[in-house]
Amino acid sequence: MTTPVALTIAGSDSSGGAGIQADLKTFAALGVYGASAITALTAQNTKGVSGIHAVSAAFVTAQIDAVLSDLDVGAVKIGMVAQAETIDAIASALSRWKPRNIVLDPVMVATSGDRLLASEAVEALRKKLIPLASVVTPNLPEAAALLDGPLARSEAEIESQGRRLLALGCHAVLIKGGHGEGAESIDYLVDAGNTIALAAPRVATKNTHGTGCSLSSAIAAGLAKGETLEQAVRNAKAWISVAIEAADRFSVGHGHGPIHHFHKFY
Repeated sequence: MTTPVALTIAGSDSSGGAGIQADLKTFAALGVYGASAITALTAQNTKGVSGIHAVSAAFVTAQIDAVLSDLDVGAVKIGMVAQAETIDAIASALSRWKPRNIVLDPVMVATSGDRLLASEAVEALRKKLIPLASVVTPNLPEAAALLDGPLARSEAEIESQGRRLLALGCHAVLIKGGHGEGAESIDYLVDAGNTIALAAPRVATKNTHGTGCSLSSAIAAGLAKGETLEQAVRNAKAWISVAIEAADRFSVGHGHGPIHHFHKFY
């Protein structure tokens, strides 16, 4: 039996709700073997980020090379990259190894509001990582920041921003609507030919820590299992919606608690 494998390239969250820890939980929950390359260590809990220690670019490269030279990786998820040097290292390594699927979550700000990407690294993200991506998964504020534009307020504005991001070289864009308003949280999957709206009821909970990391990892898990991009996105959206609904079963921390990755099991 072939084991589906996914690699996450991201930062570590010491409280376990987001980043590498959320990615590996997501892979496991969805039946995918998870490998990791850590870009940064964060001192973090449900209330905020108190410190960031970046891993050297050379060691990020060493981790990626170690995994991709041995494991049959079906998909790569990229999360927190922290600094421009790390982006250069990731782009160089992935250009050499050419993995089949790359999901780029342009992590800029934590749920708590703390900044996770150096401002000078945004242009490197645009020019070096977005063109490698099978799909880019910004939320509404991240899409606006990547385009140096205002927050999209309507479906037409969201689709327009999706098309502008496509023009940067990626194959598809999923603009997430969790930061929007209304009774439904609507994500928009935009590719060269179509725009697909994916709606789910908006859940009233403060326990949303790690939502973006986990959604992009769920998409990567689907791609690693051989699903089409649309299938992977639809399945990931359905899974993350239930994980958010189940988040209040937990009592973890005193701030924005984590979603429930293993809601199927307990």
